[in-house]
Amino acid sequence: MAAAKMKSKNGKKQQVPRAQTEAILESISDGVFTVDRDWLVTSFNRAAEQITGVKRKAAIGRHCSEVFRSSMCGATCALKQTLKSGRPIIGKSGYIVNAAGERIPISVSTAVLRDASGRVVGGAETFRDLSEIEALRQELESKFRVGDLSSRSPLMQKVFEVLPAVASSPSTVLILGETGTGKELVARTIHSLSSRNQGPFIAVNCGALPDTLLESELFGYKAGAFTGANKDKPGRFAMARGGTLFLDEIGDISPALQVKLLRVLQDRVYEPLGATRSETADARIIVATNKDLLAMTRQGQFREDFYYRVNVIRVELPPLRRRMEDIPLLIGQFIARFNRLQQKEVQGIAAETLSLLMAHDWPGNIRELENVIERAFILCNEGEILMEHLPAELTAFTGGGGEMSAVRSAHDQIDVQAIRAALERRHGNHSAAARDLGIHKTTLFRRIKKLGL
Repeated sequence: MAAAKMKSKNGKKQQVPRAQTEAILESISDGVFTVDRDWLVTSFNRAAEQITGVKRKAAIGRHCSEVFRSSMCGATCALKQTLKSGRPIIGKSGYIVNAAGERIPISVSTAVLRDASGRVVGGAETFRDLSEIEALRQELESKFRVGDLSSRSPLMQKVFEVLPAVASSPSTVLILGETGTGKELVARTIHSLSSRNQGPFIAVNCGALPDTLLESELFGYKAGAFTGANKDKPGRFAMARGGTLFLDEIGDISPALQVKLLRVLQDRVYEPLGATRSETADARIIVATNKDLLAMTRQGQFREDFYYRVNVIRVELPPLRRRMEDIPLLIGQFIARFNRLQQKEVQGIAAETLSLLMAHDWPGNIRELENVIERAFILCNEGEILMEHLPAELTAFTGGGGEMSAVRSAHDQIDVQAIRAALERRHGNHSAAARDLGIHKTTLFRRIKKLGL
C-alpha cells in the first residue's frame, strides 16, 4: 500500500511511513482492503482476515469478488461506484459470505486511491462486521413480534400475549377491528401458531358475495343441483379440511345463512347444495368483522344464538390512531418490502415527512398507510421519502415553503400515545402510569399539561 499523506504544521504534505500506516490498519477492528485498477487485492488487514475467514496470503493477488462473495458485487458494487464517480460512499449496508459459508451482515465505506501525482491507482474499502448488532436487533424485534405481526404498542402487546393461547384452542375466534387494522393477518398468525398450521388457510370475504353465491361457495354443490352445475364442486369448508377457514365480514351475511352456519359450528356438519347426506366439517373457524355485532343483535339484525356461538374467543384490534408509536415501525417494514418487490434503494423517510404522517388520523388504518408508502415509491426511486412524494390530501394543510403548520412533532405524537396507553392500562392511576413510563409523577403531569391531554 502506498504511504499515506498528512499535513505538517506549516501546511505542507508529508508522507506517513509505510510501516506506520500498516501498523494503524492492523490495530483497527474494521476490515480494510485495497485493490488496483484490475480489481486485484493489493492489501488485506488483520480484521479483514478475521471477518472473512480468508488468510491474507490467500486474498492478495486474487480478484476481490472471489474473496468476498458479497451481495454488493457486480452492478451494485460500492467501490466500483466510487471509482466511477470519484465520490466516497459511507456506511452502505450489505452482507458477505465468509470462508465457512456463513452470511455476515456488514456496512462498507469506500475511497479512491491516488499516487503522488494524483493519478487513480485503485480503491480502498473498509467494512464493519454487524453480526452482533444484527443479533441484538433481532432479539429486540422478537419482543415486539408474534408470527408476522409486529408492534411496539402496549395495546397490541396485550393482543400478542393471548395469541399463543388462542391458537392452541380449537374454539371459534371472533376478531373485531376497523377496516384495514390487519384482521386477516391476525387470523393467519393464529393459524400459523396452531396445531393445524400444516393444513390450508382458506379466506372468504362474506361481504363480497350475495347469499346464494356465498352459500354455494362455502358448502359447495353436487352435479345437477341447479342449471349449469354439470359436476361436483367442493366448497370452502371442504377445501379447509385439516386447516383453518377464515370468514371475513361475518356481519354482512343474512339471518338465513347465519342459521346454516350455526349448524356447522354446533354440529360440525353441513350439506352441499343438492346433496342427500351431510358431510363433516374439519376446519378451525375464525370470523372477523368491523361492525358492532352486539348492537346488531339487540336491533334484531344479527341472530343472538349465532352471535354467542362465534363470540367464544374474542380478539379486538385497536385502530392505528391508538397505536401511533407503530407508524415508524410499519413504514420501515413497507419500505423494505417495496424495495424488494420493485428493486429500488429507498433509504427511509425524512423527519418532516414522518411528522406529517404521525399527525394524520388514518381512518383507513394500516392499509391506508401501506397505500401511501406504495404511492410514494412511484415517485421516489432512491434516498428518502419526502413531502413531495406524498398524496395531495395529506400535504394540503402544510405551508407553501414545505414547512409543517398546525401539526405536532413525531416525538410529541408518540408521547401522547404512550401516556394514554399507560393511563388506560393503570385505570387512570397517575403514579402507576409514571412508573410504567420510567418518569417521576410530576414530570408526567407536566407532559400531560404540555400536550393538552
